[in-house]
Amino acid sequence: MKTETEIIRVFTYTFLAFMAMAFVLILFFYYSRKKIIKHEVDKKNLEIQHQKEMIEAMITTQENERERIARDLHDEISSKLNVVSLNSHLLKTPNLSSNEIAEITENIADLTSKVLESSRRIAHDLFPPVFEKFGLEAGIEELIEETKSTGKFQIYFQNTIDFSQLSNEIQLSIFRILQELFNNTLKYANASKVQISFHHLNEKKQFLYEDNGVGFERSNHTKGMGLINIESRIGVIQGEFSIETNINQGFKIEIIF
Repeated sequence: MKTETEIIRVFTYTFLAFMAMAFVLILFFYYSRKKIIKHEVDKKNLEIQHQKEMIEAMITTQENERERIARDLHDEISSKLNVVSLNSHLLKTPNLSSNEIAEITENIADLTSKVLESSRRIAHDLFPPVFEKFGLEAGIEELIEETKSTGKFQIYFQNTIDFSQLSNEIQLSIFRILQELFNNTLKYANASKVQISFHHLNEKKQFLYEDNGVGFERSNHTKGMGLINIESRIGVIQGEFSIETNINQGFKIEIIF
C-alpha cells in the first residue's frame, strides 16, 4: 500500500500537471485569440484602405472631369463666343460696305454653328442624349457601335433584362462601367472579341463582360485608375464582382447587382 507521502506526491504531481496543462491552454487560447484579433484588424484596415482608394479615385475622376469640362468650355465655347461678341460690335462700325457686313455676318454664323456643335458634344459626353431619351439599352447599343467603329474588335451583346425597371442611378453607373471596360480593352487588351451579356440571376441581375485579350497576372497587378473607377461605381449600385484573368488568357468580370 502507498504511504501517505506517496499519495501526497502523486496528488501534487497531478495537480501541477493539471495546472501546467491549464496554463498551456490559456496561453494557446490567448495567442489564438490575439492572432484572430490581429487578422480581423488587418482585414478591417485593408477594407478601410480599399474604401479610401475608391473614394480618392472617385474624387480624382470627378476633378479630372471638371477640368476637362472647364477646358472644353473655355477653349471651344468661351473663346468663340468672345469672337462672336467682337464681330457683333464690328457690325456697329459706321460706313461698313455691304461686303464687309456680309463677311462679318458669315463669321458670326460660322462661329455660332461651331459653338452649338461643341456644346452638343460636351453635353453628349456628360449624358448621352440617346440614353436620356431611349434608356440604357439604346445607350449601350450606341456605345457598342461607336466602339466597333474603331475596328479593334468584334462585340457580341445579349440582354434579357428590362432596363427600364432600374433606377436612373443604376442605369448610368452600368453605362459608365461599360464605357470604362471598353476603354481598358481598347488601350491594353489587344483583343479581337468582346462579349457582353445581362441576365437575371435568381432575384438579382448579372452583368458579364469578357474579352480574349492579353489579360494580366492579378497577383502582380497593381490596380489602375480604370479598375478602381469600375470598382467604385459597382460600390455605388451596391453590387458585387469577381474577375478572372491571367497572362494570355483574356479578361472576364462578373457583376451581380
